[in-house]
Amino acid sequence: MAGYEQCGQGCCGSSQPSGENKAESNNLTDHWKPVFSFILLASGLALEYLFQASWFVDPLRFFWYAVAYVPVGFPVLEQAVKSIRRGDVFTEFFLMGIATIGAFLIGEYPEGVGVMLFYSVGEAFQHNAVQRAQKNIEAVLDVRPDTSHVMREGKVTTVHPESVRIGETIQVKPGERVPLDGYLLSGRTSFDTSALTGESKPGYYGPKDKVLAGMINLHQVIEIEVSSSWENSSISRILELVKNASSRKAKTEKFIRTFARYYTPAVVASAVLLVTVPALVASNYIFSEWLYRGLVFLVISCPCALMISIPLGYFGGIGAASRNGILIKGSNFLDALKAVNMVVLDKTGTLTKGTFTVQDMHFYGGNEEKLLPMLSAIESKSNHPIAKAIASHIGTNGTHASIENQSEIPGFGIKATVDGQAVLIGSKKLMQRENISTNGSSLGENGSTVHMSVDGRYEGYITISDEMKEDSVNAVGRLRKLGVSQIVMLSGDKESEAQRIGEMLKLDQVYGELLPEQKAHKLEELKRNHPGVVAYAGDGINDSPVLALSDVGIAMGAMGSDAAIETADVVIQTDHPSKIATAIGIGRATRNIVWQNIWLALGVKVLFLSLGALGIATLWEAVFADVGVTLLAILNSVRIQKMTFL
Repeated sequence: MAGYEQCGQGCCGSSQPSGENKAESNNLTDHWKPVFSFILLASGLALEYLFQASWFVDPLRFFWYAVAYVPVGFPVLEQAVKSIRRGDVFTEFFLMGIATIGAFLIGEYPEGVGVMLFYSVGEAFQHNAVQRAQKNIEAVLDVRPDTSHVMREGKVTTVHPESVRIGETIQVKPGERVPLDGYLLSGRTSFDTSALTGESKPGYYGPKDKVLAGMINLHQVIEIEVSSSWENSSISRILELVKNASSRKAKTEKFIRTFARYYTPAVVASAVLLVTVPALVASNYIFSEWLYRGLVFLVISCPCALMISIPLGYFGGIGAASRNGILIKGSNFLDALKAVNMVVLDKTGTLTKGTFTVQDMHFYGGNEEKLLPMLSAIESKSNHPIAKAIASHIGTNGTHASIENQSEIPGFGIKATVDGQAVLIGSKKLMQRENISTNGSSLGENGSTVHMSVDGRYEGYITISDEMKEDSVNAVGRLRKLGVSQIVMLSGDKESEAQRIGEMLKLDQVYGELLPEQKAHKLEELKRNHPGVVAYAGDGINDSPVLALSDVGIAMGAMGSDAAIETADVVIQTDHPSKIATAIGIGRATRNIVWQNIWLALGVKVLFLSLGALGIATLWEAVFADVGVTLLAILNSVRIQKMTFL
């Protein structure tokens, strides 16, 4: 029966279908064919029962059931012939063709029609299940607008987004999707980000905030400065990642495909032996009776339930992840996620927002009213994130101050002349370079410390720290509930700040002041000492080596670097660290469903193969066993698409 991607070459044979084969397989699902065959089959059985075959006999009986057989049987036989021409003999079509033709040869016409009829009904259910799984993925992907309103020569011109250049300004009207990544130029607005992140709650953005292709503008007309080309936009990367996801097979999926290539010829040979060997040893051998047993054996043996439900289970898992704003680049990573028992986290951008806030301000000598205007005037003219945090905290107080000769000292801070006084604002190293004693003020405080001096006299300090994401505590709690035994943080930030975040989140181990190569060495050390699967989550360019070294690399994708997204195995579109637990939960649910299908299919197959060989099972029971277990496995596979992962 048609399986994953319609399993066009026969799910018992090779695995990669062509477009032509998909069309052929779809022909098997024409609705009128099984209905027509069912009417003839039911009426034929009724005639046999009512008239006890007094006049409903061959050749009329043969002709009646042959007409019922053709609509559902001919497409299968046609597909079998085409598969044989391609060199792919042992397919489901071949098995069904032999079984039903054999049934006609021994006079079991209704059973021959019944096998094909229920096969077609099962095919229709399977086709719909695969289509539903594909539509769930396509719903995530089909969010790229075909037009973009770009401002050129003072006019708004509508063009295809592919022709818009980086640096150009585009307009997006209310209700329209953002066609390209960029930075918001106009006022504050809100966006529906559900297509990218799976979050139903609108997100609010202000000037200079980064917006992504695929978001829907909810309010006034906005202008965006384009920062990425069409092919490199966030939604284009998503499209490419999910398109390629099905090509990365899990070990279980690869095993089942290999298993089917050997299993199907083996059962055909077994059916032949079942028919011929008794002739050599049994004194009362009846050919038609043993041929019937062989046909039953063939119908039951088709491994369609395995070949359809297992890839569909993984595909459903990838679809469920996409709906939750998580991109998983292959079913092999779904398998890896379910086994994760150590999660290593980056700090900035992963557990914290990467935006600075003022935690404390302390000035000596009661000069605060004098110093704050100076501080505000200087920091308001700097684009450094720490300067912006200080200026935002103080407000506009002091912007009237007269500033001369302001300049930034890279790696140290800012120097300027304010109202004729020499002011230094920066790190402890800047104070030391200028021989200004800080009186031990920076000892023991958390976060980054900004020191200030006026005319060579130390005046005080401001403590700045990165703000933790609201979701971080929930993320750690959910990982604990999933049984993740070790949660570790690696950070390039100062040790005291890393420890502060680690204590707040109650992490098992925290390492600060690590350079990118030191992060990589530390992760290798953790992997050597931990007997399990290690996942690493990060967002920056400096996280790329660690993402590549981990068993499962997870990129925080909404604002993460392109390098991190390309290197990672899993991309979280929301920047919510709790989605790491969601991804692990989906991986585990998918794996459970896949193995449930394997044991269900194998268990039923073994039981009915034994009954068929012993002559207990009929062709009717064989087809119910084959189609029934396949439908049960499919229903179990699509169940993951209805699950809720909090």
